[in-house]
Amino acid sequence: MASGILSNSTNNSGMPCPMNPQEMVGKILPPVLILEMIVGLPGTLLALWIFCFRLKGWKPNTVFLFNLVLADFFLLVSVPFRIHNILHGEYWWFGSVWCRINLFMLAVNRSASIAFMTTVAVDRYLKVVHPHHCINHMTKKQAPCLAFLIWAVVLALRLPLLGEPLLFQKGNISLCRSFGIQKINPGIVIHYGVYFLEFFLPLTLLIFCTVRIACVLHQRNLDREQRVRRAVRTVTAIVVVFVVCFLPGIMIGIAGLWFQGLEKDCKREGMVTELFRLSIGFTYLNSALDPIIYSLSSSMFRDAIKSLFYSLAPGGKYREGRNLRRSTNTDG
Repeated sequence: MASGILSNSTNNSGMPCPMNPQEMVGKILPPVLILEMIVGLPGTLLALWIFCFRLKGWKPNTVFLFNLVLADFFLLVSVPFRIHNILHGEYWWFGSVWCRINLFMLAVNRSASIAFMTTVAVDRYLKVVHPHHCINHMTKKQAPCLAFLIWAVVLALRLPLLGEPLLFQKGNISLCRSFGIQKINPGIVIHYGVYFLEFFLPLTLLIFCTVRIACVLHQRNLDREQRVRRAVRTVTAIVVVFVVCFLPGIMIGIAGLWFQGLEKDCKREGMVTELFRLSIGFTYLNSALDPIIYSLSSSMFRDAIKSLFYSLAPGGKYREGRNLRRSTNTDG
């Protein structure tokens, strides 16, 4: 989602900083993003196929996981254009309209991934800590309505990007960026605000859920219950994926904003720009790691994968049917 930051600063004499050649970005980021696509796309497509054709008797947790898969899929569809952009020395070939659409899609699906990861974690928390809460009795119709509401909020918050001029000239190069652009309009201010808020608010919720589940385990001696152990593993995995993928970009972004208040230094700010763009590699890593969350959170998904391999093995049909029946009865 992110591009440059602080790219329009001036040096100590008041003259504009020269364009940073972004050598580290050009050498490191394309191979990293290509590797993440090679790993993430097959896993995401397999997850889509399993959710659409192999699972029966969907529950609210399954609905939220399916929407997380959708967010990962649309993210992976958008990433090749950023890879092309970096490989061609930052020159954007696809015009102003697709620049806005591409950055909008990347931003939306980053936000949606965070939103549904948090929703899955909160769902696990409620089932362990407040098992009799009315939310735990959400119907098959209510869960898709909640998912639709989450998508609506995410789209509304990111919609201002479509109205902003995100393609601009730097010398003879057309740059497509949503960070570090020349003119800070209200839509860009919202974009920056959402970028930081969507990290710190979910992180607070995730930490709260993790601590509360740990306290309940200690107080009620539930550490041997399979349902509770699965909830602990799921929330822990979500926290780890969340921090690994999104913390680097946030920390470098905060450092960049702090440097803006200091005396301008083109070399320092050029380094921050490169590091910020390299953090994209961590951001898009979540599409490759999310299948871990699907497997830990849903026994239906996990057993569907086992059944798929059983069905491909000689004499595996019996075990396939047994696993599907068991997962339908036990998934929380």
